[in-house]
Amino acid sequence: MSDRPADPATETFVAHRNLLFTVAYEMLGSAADAEDVLQETWLRWVGVDQEQVDDERAYLVRITTRQALNRLRTMKRRKEAYVGQWLPEPLLTAPDVAEDVLLAESVSMAMMLVLETLSPTERAVFVLREAFDIGYEEIAAAVDKSPAAVRQIAHRARRHVDARRPRQKVSPRRAQAALEAFQRALDTRDMQGLLDVLAPEVVLVSDGGGIKRAALRPVVGADKVARFYLGGIDRVGATVTTEPTLVNGAPALLVRLDGELEGVLAVHVEGARITGLYSVRNPEKLSRVASETRLTLR
Repeated sequence: MSDRPADPATETFVAHRNLLFTVAYEMLGSAADAEDVLQETWLRWVGVDQEQVDDERAYLVRITTRQALNRLRTMKRRKEAYVGQWLPEPLLTAPDVAEDVLLAESVSMAMMLVLETLSPTERAVFVLREAFDIGYEEIAAAVDKSPAAVRQIAHRARRHVDARRPRQKVSPRRAQAALEAFQRALDTRDMQGLLDVLAPEVVLVSDGGGIKRAALRPVVGADKVARFYLGGIDRVGATVTTEPTLVNGAPALLVRLDGELEGVLAVHVEGARITGLYSVRNPEKLSRVASETRLTLR
């Protein structure tokens, strides 16, 4: 291995890499596509005359945003052809992500699903403004709009998200307690225990991608969700085990069949009950739960 120091362009890119990945992931909901965007950003960055760049961070975010917007528009066709429900690719995250309230909310499964309802430009503007606190002029340069237009888009996107975002925020401790109660009830096949921890209006979204068995539509209601899980365990014909973890900044479960990773189950908790369950079983989306992904808003 060479002991030569990295060139300034490489050092700058590496210094901001976690930030750029977080920007791309929040825009795309796909770690694989976010990595492709970072590769495209790098190729463009090394071709830039560094002496002409006043703000390296802003310039890199601008390149990343433009590449993510291009990718987001092409992903639309993939999602339209996707079998069943589409969920974001889950990321194993460190405890510090859960402790950063803004970051944890911005990458939560619940919020990522809300972002799916925005247009590509609205999503880019909302993410850059609300999560990363980037100024309107910088955003305008990234999305090729005027600052005035960006302000209008930001207002519209914020109103759209506020109407759909989760109503309550709970501490990681309370979310963990609800998940532990769910895990105990699941492990002991306790129907009443599941009904006690599931909110009456709970919604389960299951993503198998046409590869693994999953509900093609959301399952709504505590009784239906509880029966879906208990019935599934009875039918699977294998030993089901669950392991607590942190996914996208929130408590979650790794689900294994006979010791092999089968899926990830993330939850959204309001009060003391689970209102949202997000089950990712598509094996193509499980590669980022083996090791932590570093996320940052700075």
